[in-house]
Amino acid sequence: MLYEFMNVNKVILMGRLTRDPEIRNTSSGQSVASVSLATNSFWKDKSGQRQEKTEFHNVILWGRLAEIAGQYLIKGQEAYFEGRLQTRKYTGKDGIERRTTEIVAENMQLGSKAQGTSGGGNNFAKSTTPTQPSAPQNKAVEEIPTINLDDEEEVKIEDVPF
Repeated sequence: MLYEFMNVNKVILMGRLTRDPEIRNTSSGQSVASVSLATNSFWKDKSGQRQEKTEFHNVILWGRLAEIAGQYLIKGQEAYFEGRLQTRKYTGKDGIERRTTEIVAENMQLGSKAQGTSGGGNNFAKSTTPTQPSAPQNKAVEEIPTINLDDEEEVKIEDVPF
């Protein structure tokens, strides 16, 4: 009997940017953004002491998503990314060939800015599809405008909800 297996390459990350996005353009003119994201894990060890581990992730965004990231994301801001893992080879400045694994983002949500910066809040403005997160209990629900990448219009600062 022959079985077919479904392959899945799906990554979901939510964390804080460790630096401002770096935006470049390919030789064909397509925008590409590189973002570094930190995620934290917390647990208690056998003695009951709280432990924490931070992981750092390199996220790559292409096209309009890269432009939005470059325009609105800043160091310390929360962000949510969905995408896939991709490993590539490159040659370092020292001439040694290396491999790196990155997340190629296909969806992004902008989160609250770091404390001490303007804007903020805990709501996420989704940049691809118009679904809204559930509201915390005992708080008024505010409709958050969305940015739809399927529209060909330019995103205006007035359209951004923070």
